[in-house]
Amino acid sequence: MNKAELTQAWDYFRTVNGVGLRAIAAIPADKLDATPIPGMRSPKALVIHQYQVMKDLTDSARAGNLVDSTPFEEAAAAKLKTLPELLAWCRACWDESDRTVAALTDAQLVAMIKTPWGHDFPGSVMFQYVNDEYWHHRGQLYCFLRALGVTPPGLYSTSENDPAFKEQTKAGA
Repeated sequence: MNKAELTQAWDYFRTVNGVGLRAIAAIPADKLDATPIPGMRSPKALVIHQYQVMKDLTDSARAGNLVDSTPFEEAAAAKLKTLPELLAWCRACWDESDRTVAALTDAQLVAMIKTPWGHDFPGSVMFQYVNDEYWHHRGQLYCFLRALGVTPPGLYSTSENDPAFKEQTKAGA
């Protein structure tokens, strides 16, 4: 994947994230720390993990290494108490990731990224992980919402996104 391909893929991911933010906004405010599905994280812990990992994976392509997100997730969980705080934090993670992606170069996308997993990957591969992680955890959030009696946003209801989370570029443009 080169920078032009990443830009187009990230633009689509922007719309996916817009739906995800709408799903987060649908979490009942009094259920952030609930465990609607036994043995799984709370909605707040899930969302914190989802966005911290997104930010760390995108940053790894710039920094050349992937850090362990756990301490950052724990700090955010202790600090974020309300749904508006959680949403603002998610937007800040998105904004930082978006700026990082905009500044990446082709050289950074082919450079090897050191990971804590025992094997390294080119920077471009980290964006496959971003997609895998985000969709996986967004799916979990949809299950949480349904368990809490909330109908989640339509999976591809991107036309209902905030303007900042609509497609910014057109394929082939």
